Amino acid sequence: MNMKPLSLWLMLYLAITNSLETSRDCNFPAIFNFGDSNSDTGGLSAAFGQPGPPHGESYFHHPAGRYCDGRLIIDFLAKKLGLPYLNAYLDAVGSNFSHGANFATAGSTIRPQNTTLHQLGGFSPFSLDVQFNQFSDFQRRSKIFQSKGGVYETLLPKAEYFSRALYTFDIGQNDLAAGYFHNMSIEQVKAYVPDVLAQFKNIIKYIYDHGGRSFWVHNTGPVGCLPYMIDLFPHKVHRIDKAGCVASYNEVAQFFNHELKAALVELRKKLPLAAITYVDVYSLKYSLISQAKKHGFEEPLRACCGHGGKYNYNLHIGCGAKIKVHGKEVLVGKSCKDPSVWVNWDGVHYTEAANKWVFDQIINGSFSDPPIPLNMACYKQL
Repeated sequence: MNMKPLSLWLMLYLAITNSLETSRDCNFPAIFNFGDSNSDTGGLSAAFGQPGPPHGESYFHHPAGRYCDGRLIIDFLAKKLGLPYLNAYLDAVGSNFSHGANFATAGSTIRPQNTTLHQLGGFSPFSLDVQFNQFSDFQRRSKIFQSKGGVYETLLPKAEYFSRALYTFDIGQNDLAAGYFHNMSIEQVKAYVPDVLAQFKNIIKYIYDHGGRSFWVHNTGPVGCLPYMIDLFPHKVHRIDKAGCVASYNEVAQFFNHELKAALVELRKKLPLAAITYVDVYSLKYSLISQAKKHGFEEPLRACCGHGGKYNYNLHIGCGAKIKVHGKEVLVGKSCKDPSVWVNWDGVHYTEAANKWVFDQIINGSFSDPPIPLNMACYKQL
């Protein structure tokens, strides 16, 4: 008997079965997000005060807890999955957590920092380990209060949502910046990256132990292209690339991303039921900055909202800042006329238009490893 045709039919059957299996939408019922200001939808503002106008002007038409003129990548992600925008876990007023919660806060790091928020180079006290502890407590208490019924059923996620949810991460940028604020050399910053990622891996494992199965992890962006990094640190000794970015800072970010990708490969082996997607936002953000006009943008490096200097960025007079002139407060940290053609919002963060552009490129999986689209990120591979 010729077994070759049978083998071919078997292979074809398995391929079709696998294709049908993975063609089903994951239907994520919730999102739990961890990160820094790139995905903070109101955490830091709930704890330390709302960033004032003109933040939020392009979409919400008022400040909305985001360091942006409008929406962030996490907002577009939630909308694409048919879910409401995520409320910040720390925001007690008007929040609904039935479809997830956002534990990200601006200024957060993976490793806890020994600085206060308002110091030069200060960072959020809500580091990734704290965010995990908040999540763990939220999960435990949600189950308790869900069982009470009533209003709690409409405000908190169902118990089964925690295993079916998408867990998203966008954090690490501030861990690199922290080293520069502490006057560390490029090599010194690179030297502590393994420890940073060891702590990141622990958090993924903890969430897995709490039932999390689908992980969507953004790498870190080109920090050497952010106005505040270019402006704050003397870069005469560093190489400036053709896009106007500090090459050495970006090289460290790329090193971090290389190690992050390797760490996720290792985690896939240790967590057999986990679907872990690595998303290369670095390449997209750098492309957007270095080829801004090609992508429909006019200003790649200067901040849309700020005051003075080559990059329209001033550490002491930021976006929305006011000064007193003849006893009256005058807004000097003004927004540009059309944020939709600017890449950078306030010297640190991206505009809504830039966030939307990046999101539109990542949803189909072409910048992911494995190359899985967003709506199928519950599958280990295609």
